[in-house]
Amino acid sequence: MPNFFTDNSDILFHFEKVDLKDIVRIAEDDYEQSKFYDYAPVNYEDAMENYRKVLEVVGDIAGNFIDPRATDVDLEGAHYEDGNVIYAKGTRENLAQLSKADLMGMILPRKYGGLNFPTTVYMLATEIIARADASLMNLFGLQDIAEMICKYGTEEQRQEFIPKFTTGEYLGAMALTEPDAGSDLQAVKLTAYQNDEGKWFLRGVKRFITNGNANVHLVLARSEAGTKDGRGLSMFACHKDDTLIVRRIENKLGIHGSPTCELQFNDTPAQLVGSRKYGLIKYVFDLMFRARLGVSAQALGISQAAYEEALSYAKSREQFGRSIYNIPAVANMLIEMRVILESSRTLLYAACVSVDRKEKLDELIEKMKAEGKSVAEQTVKVKYLTKTANLLTPLTKYIVTEGANKITYDAIQIHGGTGYMKEFRVERFARDARITNIYEGTSQMQIVAAAGGVIGDILKDYFDGKEKTRYPGSLENLAGYLVEIRKIYYKSLKYILDRKDVKFQEVAAKDLVEIYGYLYIGYLLLDEAVINERKKFIANRYIINSLANAKKNAENIKNELFSDILHVDKILQ
Repeated sequence: MPNFFTDNSDILFHFEKVDLKDIVRIAEDDYEQSKFYDYAPVNYEDAMENYRKVLEVVGDIAGNFIDPRATDVDLEGAHYEDGNVIYAKGTRENLAQLSKADLMGMILPRKYGGLNFPTTVYMLATEIIARADASLMNLFGLQDIAEMICKYGTEEQRQEFIPKFTTGEYLGAMALTEPDAGSDLQAVKLTAYQNDEGKWFLRGVKRFITNGNANVHLVLARSEAGTKDGRGLSMFACHKDDTLIVRRIENKLGIHGSPTCELQFNDTPAQLVGSRKYGLIKYVFDLMFRARLGVSAQALGISQAAYEEALSYAKSREQFGRSIYNIPAVANMLIEMRVILESSRTLLYAACVSVDRKEKLDELIEKMKAEGKSVAEQTVKVKYLTKTANLLTPLTKYIVTEGANKITYDAIQIHGGTGYMKEFRVERFARDARITNIYEGTSQMQIVAAAGGVIGDILKDYFDGKEKTRYPGSLENLAGYLVEIRKIYYKSLKYILDRKDVKFQEVAAKDLVEIYGYLYIGYLLLDEAVINERKKFIANRYIINSLANAKKNAENIKNELFSDILHVDKILQ
């Protein structure tokens, strides 16, 4: 009986080494919650044991219930009938099973029926679910909608919405995108207006809305008449009713079990969440932390599934009197897939911990302010954590989702012609992976989002500390390679800044962001190699490859191989 948590040695490694002490302490109110809830942990060890037990349940459901239904879900898909969206039979069964196991409110407070888990643990569960069925993750992963209402809504709104999310009775949707406002959310036109009694209503169209048939929608709308930028946007919550029409669902390449809808709001009653004018500049940016992590976890789950299929096929498929697993060219592909997979996982959970620390410190600051305590020290720390999270979340989504597309592509290649056929699962994995580096911000937008932090060298103090660390044995040589990569980064950065050309910075950003990513992931893997013998192989291949790639990136910048972008109009006439 497969268990997608306990049968994954790398997930277990990350779970056992992760340090969530400060995060859990704040989340559990210094473990005072155990006085009011008999299932709340009494200390850190108790909390980690609780997390482990729940992840084992998730792994069991994923491996033995969700995964066997995934092919049928893909074939049937969500479909549209008489204005209604109908989930595939397997999707309905999966959601019922997850609700029965009380897993639909993992990050929500116990007060409303949730489990009160950190984001990091939630993302572990998200990856496990996505390995079984990537499309189901899009429904399971929308717990963030409830979390936003919980964080910024009124107590009355929390009581109205949150308990039904935790039971699975409500599913959510994040209605941001419009036909003319994709990545540029400042261009949102859907209107929010008030009647004479001060009640809010929504009017307009949203497009490409994941799970747009949901019970509850979190909607970005223009509440300030006459505005055209992000300062005129607010966030609203609304129920699905007769005024909210699903006009169609998209016929997509992949993730068929997840309906993507076009919505029409016809004077739909809504409630303002938080303060006016903060919809984009605060709430959406906050929501993007988890959205980017969620899609990264989804991509990682797909990557794991594709790798497992490729490895199994390579061992069983014989050519020329031996399994193709023993053909060096194939073995090298499998090793490279494994390195991408494990380095991606390392980056993702480092980013998750960063976001957890930032968010929990935010919560602590608000609590301390309410108690009249000084928060000067915490405010300085949270500013740094915010900058770090603002860098790591787009960096993670860029690297992990691009890696997922490479892994699934190579999984098909290892299968040969059979991998192109629908009888084999890898073709579905490739289709499902393709969306991950598009939605919640394309890879190109992630580079833009990460570039400021990379140019500002946000992780300087971290890298300074790592350069002073003495690594044992052969790891010292790898540490030396990372020092060399850092020198390449500084030379490249100086070259870019010396140009004093903003446009040049923009076109050079991709190469510079990638160099910074090699450096950060390299040190994470190096630290893992100190405590795990097998990780030495992963660190060795990753860092050596990264040094070669960093030199290539630097040459691109120095030789301005992309400078023709500056003359795009002349080239593409």
